[in-house]
Amino acid sequence: MEMNDITSTLQYWLVNHPAILNFTWNPGQTLGSSPHFLTFTVLSYLSLTFMLSHLSLPPIKPSLLKSITAVHSLFLLILSFIMALGCILSIFQAPHLHWIICLPPQTPPKGPLFFWAYIFYISKVIEFIDTLLIILSNSIKRLTFLHVYHHATVVIMCYIWLQTSQSLFPAVLVTNASVHVLMYAYYLSCALGVRPKWKKLVTDCQLVQFYSSFVVLGLMLYYHFTGLGCSGAWSWCFNVVFFASLLALFADFHAKNYGKLKTKMAGATN
Repeated sequence: MEMNDITSTLQYWLVNHPAILNFTWNPGQTLGSSPHFLTFTVLSYLSLTFMLSHLSLPPIKPSLLKSITAVHSLFLLILSFIMALGCILSIFQAPHLHWIICLPPQTPPKGPLFFWAYIFYISKVIEFIDTLLIILSNSIKRLTFLHVYHHATVVIMCYIWLQTSQSLFPAVLVTNASVHVLMYAYYLSCALGVRPKWKKLVTDCQLVQFYSSFVVLGLMLYYHFTGLGCSGAWSWCFNVVFFASLLALFADFHAKNYGKLKTKMAGATN
């Protein structure tokens, strides 16, 4: 198959397929589009996480848990790659490339870009399984505030994207999905019994993602105030608070984990 054929095939299945091309986010009609669904989902996640983490659950065979983790990680790895690629191809089909940062005012939430925003939103609910797998593995130390806060809040962010036709989401989606390809590749390798040496790289990429988010936030504001405005511009306030909090938490996690590692290595060298 020639490169043009591969490109055309990807373009059809990831952008021009009728289900993608004709997608519309209809509040109260599209699955998961009501505030009641969002509230119930987030509160259920938080309450179940609290209860299950304080219960003595029956042990699961390590081999079975590793198999489940491997399947879960492989699924999200593939899905993350498809979402990143689908969003990139959809961006290049948009009338203007700067739509990746600034959508025109009153942009309706429909078409390929919003289809991938919706799939991304649903994927964040599926990622709640990450927490369940941590609890079932009895690795409660891994169940940090950062982990739970991130999983609960990112669902709200994705809902706001769709509800307000928020600018910036294509850039965030592509970078986040790309980082998740790396992250779930790491989890998959660990589940298969091979622990890669690039765990720190995953956290480093997450930190770079958050730093870059503030750069594109600034660009969006530039487009907003020097042009005709950007769609969902004021909902970016949630993003600023969210990204700032995650940056602080990830930076703290990085310092505690890899700062200690450097200290140990220095001590061993001495």
